[in-house]
Amino acid sequence: MIDPETRTLDRRTLLATLASAGAGTLAGCSFGQREPDGTTTETEPSRAEELATRFAPTLYFDAAEPWLPTDPRPYESERDGDTVVDGFDALDGYHARDADSEGPPNPTVFYNAVEYDDSPLAVVQFWLYSAFDQFTTNFHWHDWEVLHVFVDTETDRPQLYVASSHSRRVPNNEFLDPDPEMVPRILSELGSHSSALSVNDEPDQFQRLPGADLLADITNSAIESVEALSEVPLAYGLPRDEGARLPYVVPEYEGVPVYEHERLPNVDRESLVDEDLTVRSAESLSSPPGDLPDRSTGVVFRHEARGDSESDDPTAGDTSAENDDPSSGVATSVDGATEHAYELVPAAELEHITAFTGPQLSFEFAVPEVGEDAIAGHLTTTGEPWNQPRYENPAADITDPNHRASLAERYDAIGDAAPINTVVAAVTEAVASDDAPDGEGLTTREPTVEAVALLESDPAAVPTFGGVAAVHDVAAGDHRLTVNAAGRAPYSERLSVGGEGNDASTATATTATETGAAATETATDAATASGASDPESATATAESATVDTESGGADTESVTAAEDADSGADADPGSDTDSARAAQRVTAAGTGGEIPLVARENARKLEVDADGTEAELTSLAVEDDFAGRLYESSLDGSDAVYVHRGGAYTTEVRDADGAVGAFRVNPDPGTDGGDDDAPETPAPIRIDSPETGKASLASFLASIAGETSAELAALLDAADAGGSTGGRGEDALAGRENALRGLVRALDAIVTAAERAAENARAGERANADQQLAAVATGLERVVELVTQAAADLPDPLERAVQTRVEEATRRAEQARNAEKL
Repeated sequence: MIDPETRTLDRRTLLATLASAGAGTLAGCSFGQREPDGTTTETEPSRAEELATRFAPTLYFDAAEPWLPTDPRPYESERDGDTVVDGFDALDGYHARDADSEGPPNPTVFYNAVEYDDSPLAVVQFWLYSAFDQFTTNFHWHDWEVLHVFVDTETDRPQLYVASSHSRRVPNNEFLDPDPEMVPRILSELGSHSSALSVNDEPDQFQRLPGADLLADITNSAIESVEALSEVPLAYGLPRDEGARLPYVVPEYEGVPVYEHERLPNVDRESLVDEDLTVRSAESLSSPPGDLPDRSTGVVFRHEARGDSESDDPTAGDTSAENDDPSSGVATSVDGATEHAYELVPAAELEHITAFTGPQLSFEFAVPEVGEDAIAGHLTTTGEPWNQPRYENPAADITDPNHRASLAERYDAIGDAAPINTVVAAVTEAVASDDAPDGEGLTTREPTVEAVALLESDPAAVPTFGGVAAVHDVAAGDHRLTVNAAGRAPYSERLSVGGEGNDASTATATTATETGAAATETATDAATASGASDPESATATAESATVDTESGGADTESVTAAEDADSGADADPGSDTDSARAAQRVTAAGTGGEIPLVARENARKLEVDADGTEAELTSLAVEDDFAGRLYESSLDGSDAVYVHRGGAYTTEVRDADGAVGAFRVNPDPGTDGGDDDAPETPAPIRIDSPETGKASLASFLASIAGETSAELAALLDAADAGGSTGGRGEDALAGRENALRGLVRALDAIVTAAERAAENARAGERANADQQLAAVATGLERVVELVTQAAADLPDPLERAVQTRVEEATRRAEQARNAEKL
């Protein structure tokens, strides 16, 4: 059995990478920019059938999978002289046939084969049709998935496997130079049918990283810039097989579940993904679901012409299926799953179908805004494979930069890669910190469920994998990124992609090879941090190979040198890595590449209402006393962000002139965020007409000093009354109160000076304001001394809170004194 720890993407290290690099250095390829690939010709039918039979994959499906690969032709109909497959007809007809048969209806895999002109490179494609798609981010009528097998016809060796993921925005699962004796294996994701690869000795489990005696199932590139991440390939993978939790959503049409539609008499609730894995509405959950079942294989398909002696499973000889004939279609037990044979059919037999139709099903995203949250629609549709560019040019589906670079080096028919823009972030969860006083500090941790990201400019959502969101091939310009997850409040930020003059870094790397050796990477960071006044997320340029994305997969990230190919290819794929590199821009979303989400039960909406303010606000940031900066976004008018009610925050705005304003926000001081009596939907916290400049910063100083003084005074009052003093004993403060009382007095003096500074600034009296701010700065220096003296009298969490607030106040006091704007 595989150790789950070896299959988990190291997201903590990813966060360190993105934060230290400013912007990660990832790579990809844009179809609109890369060098063109050569033309292709359909492979001669007998040769196409030979290739298809040889590489016909074994398919592994989840035990809860409702829609297995089938033939769409029984559901054809004529419409205005065209042959179409209607979504209602396919879904209802599939379940009618399923109820009447002893096994899956018409198990079929379609194949298409092409050869690149004037090249030994050929590709055989395996297309799988399912009647419906139900996933955590989307649902739609019909579904097509594809596996491409690139083959050198001179050496008769496979060069590359490419298995499609959700969309062209999501990195495909790919494997360079597979074993020529191995039969390809596909692990299908429940409901969505996104295809993962399996090449190791655990045939029905996905291995992202090489383990003891096991290959990694992908050779996708890793994130650059940090050596530790050279072993973390970015491909969609198979999240539920890697320990991730994916709650599925019940599909609706016109406001009701699809199974209630009159045109679907053979479809009921049991026809969809199992109820144990689904939620009716992700928005209705107060916290992320925690009891979702793990993945397990339930159904295996093999090509009907493949006998047991040709089985691709290393364990097959130990099963009861050894003496059965797969071509008979009789179900057999293989590792606890039922096994079926599928028919292999030329895809050309389907090309008379002009459309796969059905009314649009949409998945709605909540977008935080002042007042009512907005709703953004996420739309997905399914086209005919034979009308897609990748049908004639399979290289259009290669998403890993070095895989394309390797094939381009071996074959003139494959064009070199070109730069693209990629948005990347690690999604985390904000929770109360044990180091902070109750209700006054946070930390972040790995999420318990996966999330989905949506760019306002693109109707297709991107699911996270291992908590990583990567949106590939993004157009340069301003965008809005929204992230939703079951049981969590929505997150949204504005960001600029593809800007000039931002961080830059270069890197070289190698991937893990077929020996299972771990990949290594060296990096030279040439980045220079963006100025603090820059509200935009950092964008980086990186030397990297890049790859095409005109396909059902999307970007993978970073640069790797392909392993040497002893396959008789034209040249050593690693010998000309530099020539395959190009400037690459990557935008790290969130703060330092991290997007913390908040459970709905602990979420408070913080609204910044810019109406009435004289300043042209350009950016917004929110910092917690313990977790640091949690939100940062460019600003165009008003904005809203959900914060954890157990935090204590500094909210910062900047205007077009670079002036800064700061505001203290403490939603529920002294609580742990678990108050059962709290209103179900508490009123938003609103900052009205936020100002920038000296007055705003001085007011903030008065707020944070006053807040701290009040907490310390409460501690003294508790001691005077004989109450608790934080666990230090009844007489903890007896005879030692002078330092603590002095600390309270010093903070009160800061409050008075800061309030006067704010009044003077608003009255236009710069000199008097600066004089009072100088007194604030002197007072803060005194507070630092008194905190040290009073440390023995303070509970540890409160001592840490006072220290962090004094540091914050000191920084803001310096900003206030230097502010040109009153």
